[in-house]
Amino acid sequence: MEKTDSITLNGVREIGEKKLVGFRVVCEDMKGYGEEIPKTSMMLDRRKDEIKQLIEPVKLIGAFKAGETSEGDDGYWVCYEVRDFEDIPEDMVSLIIPEQKYAVLHFKGHASEIFKVYTHLHKWVKENGYQRSPEKWTLEIYSDWTENEDEVDLCDPID
Repeated sequence: MEKTDSITLNGVREIGEKKLVGFRVVCEDMKGYGEEIPKTSMMLDRRKDEIKQLIEPVKLIGAFKAGETSEGDDGYWVCYEVRDFEDIPEDMVSLIIPEQKYAVLHFKGHASEIFKVYTHLHKWVKENGYQRSPEKWTLEIYSDWTENEDEVDLCDPID
């Protein structure tokens, strides 16, 4: 990681149910996700005013399941949170993430480094006696994101 990257472990947090609207990205390999997710994020940002009942238009949320999933759960969702589903734009999707307990790590740095940072989070989970739940939804909650640098809470589901 570059010098400007920073990692802060925030411990365990309960996150309530989230209703999300946005785009689903499905790729054949991880390299594809690295290219498609940033493009999809920028497209969603340009179209966010089409989404009704938006809660925080600056907080982009990524959601995925790290473990084996069904075909319907495969991929990465690039979304915004809404109060309720209303007139979802034709080419967008909706997703409900149930309330869950998460180990949370705050990362500031380039998006291409995020996948490496999960190693730190997974190590912390194990060292602190928690069990990861890769079959549940992982969340990436972006408080600031650009093409060059992101500020994100990585939320790994635990039991």
